[in-house]
Amino acid sequence: MTRLLLIDKKKLKPNRNMKNKTLNIIIGLVIIGLIACNSNKANTIKQKEVQFSPLKERNSELAKLPDWETVKSKATEFFNNIKNDSLDTKSKLLLAQLYMQEARITGEHPYYYPATLTILEDVIKHNPENFEAYAFKASVLLSLHHFKEALEVGTKAAGINRNNGFICGVLCDANVELGRYEEAVKMSDLMQSLRPGLESYSRASYLREIYGDNVGAIEAMKLAFQAGLAGSEEASWAGNTLSHLHKNTGDLKKAEEISQIIIEQRPGYAFSLSTLGQIEIGKGHYDKAIARFDEAIKVMPEVAFFENKAIALNRMGETAKSQDIYQKCIKMLTTDAESGHYVDMELAKIYLELGDNFNAMKFAKTEFERRPENIDVNHTMARVYFAMGDFVTAKKHIDIAMRMGTKNAELLAHAGQIEKELGNAKVAAELMNKSKKINPFLYKPQLKKS
Repeated sequence: MTRLLLIDKKKLKPNRNMKNKTLNIIIGLVIIGLIACNSNKANTIKQKEVQFSPLKERNSELAKLPDWETVKSKATEFFNNIKNDSLDTKSKLLLAQLYMQEARITGEHPYYYPATLTILEDVIKHNPENFEAYAFKASVLLSLHHFKEALEVGTKAAGINRNNGFICGVLCDANVELGRYEEAVKMSDLMQSLRPGLESYSRASYLREIYGDNVGAIEAMKLAFQAGLAGSEEASWAGNTLSHLHKNTGDLKKAEEISQIIIEQRPGYAFSLSTLGQIEIGKGHYDKAIARFDEAIKVMPEVAFFENKAIALNRMGETAKSQDIYQKCIKMLTTDAESGHYVDMELAKIYLELGDNFNAMKFAKTEFERRPENIDVNHTMARVYFAMGDFVTAKKHIDIAMRMGTKNAELLAHAGQIEKELGNAKVAAELMNKSKKINPFLYKPQLKKS
């Protein structure tokens, strides 16, 4: 058994000092403390000024957040510093850091991720051994789902400075997405020893979930939520993930309580609004669910919010409206793909909902070729083969997806359906009963056959 799953609870005590920090801007606990002021002071020769993309205006809802004026002020400051000194590495890194956070807050990924990479490439061009630039670049590549490239760039950063909590987190994430779970555990353990706090606790939580320890996953994510600054984007994200863990293990009441707390701390937090919608689906309140998804979409046009709305409409029998929304999701994902974002697995899932097995398989295979050991990718492959009636191959992929002992209700239910089609009634019943015991309010629909 991995050491991660046996973490000493004393080691997981929240870092109380994190709560007492005053942030000039909310640009991410995930990267605070990285800037080492290595701005290459010896090099004072002016270079030709590089044009970086300006800060993008937020929509009317997000512009109401109290941090927006400070964010604009800081962006102006960084741009002025760069204009006065085109070799001001520190200001470039701070601007990149700010853009990374704006991408998370606004959902404007097609704008901010390419803009951030342009800044970081400029830093690397003039400072080939700059640790922060490689670390940030690896983080952006993760967000773009370029996981193999993120691992390569992250490894380059680790070669410059291995004893850094942030880069351990990046390498943990990259290994998770590539299905290299043992290596991910090692990076998570090292991160906890170097930098205990929200970021390390949340990664421990996700790995515990992968290894089938749902109780431990909730425990670790609770600590992550408590370690964050109340109302910050990072703490809200951790709290929302905690809410999902409760929802996915059948405790809708607790999930709802946590989501309401997050919204009190960060009014209009779109992801929690969407979570409340998913909880309403679990209760069978589809009209209320749609209202919540519409609230979330008003704040941020996230593809997942539209997908959730489509599911609710489907449950209400509004098939045509649901399919229209799925088509909108395809257009949104295509725009993301044009900006360099790998969205093949997301497209595969949507095409499955539309009954388009040809395109579902095309996109699923593309993602499978990139990361054949990832459990989520194999789960998607199993869904596609099931839809096509190839239950033997579906079982092959669902077995890979279940190899870590993950106790995910949806995964177990789908495995049960595959076993049933293969004539293994007893195994199928056992898996379905396990799924129902974990989450009697299973959110996702059953596997489809075309």
